[in-house]
Amino acid sequence: MKLLDQVREVIRKKHYSIRTEQAYIDWIKKYILFHQKRHPKDMGENEIARFISPLRLNRKKILVLKFGNSLVF
Repeated sequence: MKLLDQVREVIRKKHYSIRTEQAYIDWIKKYILFHQKRHPKDMGENEIARFISPLRLNRKKILVLKFGNSLVF
């Protein structure tokens, strides 16, 4: 069974909403595509950090633009 099918199966067994399922699947797809379609089982902490780091920086920039420097720490 393919990875995304396994994820869907587990999510449905836990009775998560369809929107949550779609969000999980979308993030997994983005993660896999970001790493040139490598399977997540072949990746580790370094790949996670490389994927998350730009997201974290973008979030901080958005918060600064929205609320100013005083609320970002």
